[in-house]
Amino acid sequence: MASRREQKEKLRAEREAREAAAKAGQRRKQMVGYGVGGGIALVAVIVAVVLLAGGGSSGDAASGDVLPDGGSYATPEDGVPVAEAAKAAGCELTSFRAKTREHVADIDQVIEYESNPPTSGSHYQVPAEDGAYEEAPKTIQLVHTLEHGRIIVWFKKDLPADQRAALKKYYDDDSYQLVLTPDTTGMKTPIAVTAWNRDPVPNGTGRLMTCPQVDDATFTAIESFKDEHRSRGPEPVP
Repeated sequence: MASRREQKEKLRAEREAREAAAKAGQRRKQMVGYGVGGGIALVAVIVAVVLLAGGGSSGDAASGDVLPDGGSYATPEDGVPVAEAAKAAGCELTSFRAKTREHVADIDQVIEYESNPPTSGSHYQVPAEDGAYEEAPKTIQLVHTLEHGRIIVWFKKDLPADQRAALKKYYDDDSYQLVLTPDTTGMKTPIAVTAWNRDPVPNGTGRLMTCPQVDDATFTAIESFKDEHRSRGPEPVP
């Protein structure tokens, strides 16, 4: 019987293959209607789309400046209900009834979300890949990633280096269906965690946890939130 790690790697490989096929299909669609004289412009558009979509196969864009290696954190407590863990850490939990799951074709379309960071809503047709990012993907892509059942941990870049390193270590220890990214939404707290649940159908419910600091209790709250909401998106993708 395959181990859990092997199963995760197999599911991840299958997901990446599907997303690569979707990106290729998108590029083919973009080519329709272009004349020969527009070839150079078309190449520029395709390159831009690939770069904005994350580019790499793993989605891991961390090089060490924003998310340094060598961090550590206290092992989170197991089995703590998310409401209890959030309260102990001074975090606030908020839910938002999702209003739409619409896909949009323009990655630069401006969308007003109910919260910063967002938990649900209209989103770009190609999601951001799982990974630890030093430069944030487009928010409109990250919302699509939430729809697939991912957990996103958002942090402010001005957090102390040891706290950013601890977050990177936490990501490395269990990166399955997880995204770690700097915040570009103007959130008020130094760290936040988001998810998008499938219930009630058809649009589900967005989940937001905002925390005032990064400490041992915060990691237990993040772990509880992740255990509660991971893989429960309206459009689950392994």
